[in-house]
Amino acid sequence: MEEQRLRAKELFDLYRGHFFQMHRDGVFEEYKTYEIESQIEIDWYNEWIDTCTNHLSIRDWDAITSLELLAKYYQDSRILDNVIAFASRHIMGADSIVKLMYAEKLMDLIKSLKKVVSREKRHAAYQLTYKMLEDIILKPLIIDPGHELDQYHLKDKKSLNSRAKKSMDEIRNVRD
Repeated sequence: MEEQRLRAKELFDLYRGHFFQMHRDGVFEEYKTYEIESQIEIDWYNEWIDTCTNHLSIRDWDAITSLELLAKYYQDSRILDNVIAFASRHIMGADSIVKLMYAEKLMDLIKSLKKVVSREKRHAAYQLTYKMLEDIILKPLIIDPGHELDQYHLKDKKSLNSRAKKSMDEIRNVRD
């Protein structure tokens, strides 16, 4: 029994709980045979949220990307709460590209989690995102080593500002 649960957890972790991907790759039927209770799956999702939250960083975007993907199929407001908490403590001191990437990912999280996040929380998240984007435009271009503009489809400060303004316009046009 324990072997089966370990195999189920292995599959769950490999696919990050994305059952459609399991199905697409032909392992969902195997996963279903282990008859994992929904509460156990919820616990596993919570582990993923906690693990990714603990790995949030301005140097590595794997954790924020994982949370962004998870939010598309597992609705939990803690995802947005955790990213907002991290971003408000760490992002304003980061380089221009990190600010832009986190702002864009925050916007995607807000959209993905709209159904489970209160209007006030969405508003606070949009305010933080807007502040990050505004900071990009107002300050000179700052790029840490390892971040190249062309990696992010940017040419110069003007294209960075243009992308930030586009996101700011999107925030201004949000209708809750």
